[in-house]
This record gives sequence, C-alpha cells and structure tokens, in this order.
Amino acid sequence: MSKIGKINISIPEKVKVALAGSILNIEGPLGKKALNIDLDTFVLDIKDGKEISIKPKKIDQNTKRLWGMNRSLINNAVIGSSKGYEKTLELVGVGYRASLKGNKLNLQLGYSHDINYDIPEGIKIVVEKQTSIKITGADKQQVGAVASKLKTLRKIEPYKGKGVREKGQYILKKEGKKK
Repeated sequence: MSKIGKINISIPEKVKVALAGSILNIEGPLGKKALNIDLDTFVLDIKDGKEISIKPKKIDQNTKRLWGMNRSLINNAVIGSSKGYEKTLELVGVGYRASLKGNKLNLQLGYSHDINYDIPEGIKIVVEKQTSIKITGADKQQVGAVASKLKTLRKIEPYKGKGVREKGQYILKKEGKKK
C-alpha cells in the first residue's frame, strides 16, 4: 500500500475540479492546470467537489510506485491553483544585484556583463531588495525550475559563500589556506 496514495485530497472552496475523459481539469483563483490521469490503471473519485481520492484497480509493484506520484501531482495542482508556490533567492557577494526591466530579470553577478533572464509565462518575479528575489507561480515544478536555473547562473563558491542561493540554504564552507 502507498502511504501517500491512500490520503484523500481536500479541495478548497475556490477551486473547481472536473474530469473530462482521462484529463483532470483543476481551476482556481491563481490559475488552471490540466493533468492526464491513466484511468486504465487508476480509479479517480471526486466526492461532492470537496475531496478527491485515487485508487489503483489492481495492486502490483508498478501501480504502487505510480499511485503516490499521481496523488502528489494532483495535490500540487490543487495547492498551486489555490495558494500558489514561492521561493526566495538571495544574492550574496560584493556588487551582486538584481532588477526588473519589463519582462526581463537583470542580474549583475560579478561577470563582465549583465545577465538578462526572460521570465517565463505563469511565473511572477518580484525583486524585494537588490539582493533578494521572490519567485511565485501556480505550478510547483515550474517555480522550482526557474529557481534552479537562476541558481546555476552563479553557483555558490565554497570559500566565501558568494553566489545565488535559496533563503535558508545551508552552505558547507571550506577552510582557507593556513600559514
């Protein structure tokens, strides 16, 4: 049995869930998402628009693995369309700063040139301070992918800890040279 798959997903009041064929449409105040569910393997039950449960038709090794994943994908879409997801990045280093220019994020990360990052559709980026970036969106995977892409633009240096990091991320610092 899947520990995660057994748990029912509660639907908030503002979110509408509808099953059309094998596509589950989830619509809320922050956005909409369509998920493709394999109805040959799973039974999807929507109770009065308040709860969703997903159960496999027959339990074997393969369906056990997919059960929890499908439940998590549905839950992430419900949370994303009602509350949304956010990640906060910090720029640590002398002269490192960020600014918004239209639909582009301008980053100065100690290179000889500025980096202009095009903000994808469905993602909202807010520069709170020059060294703090807040990424919000309805799709958990897309928010994480944008944060990961921005972190790769200047990886954290192990001696001084300079670079782009998530808020609260632990950095393992190395000891410098000794005399």
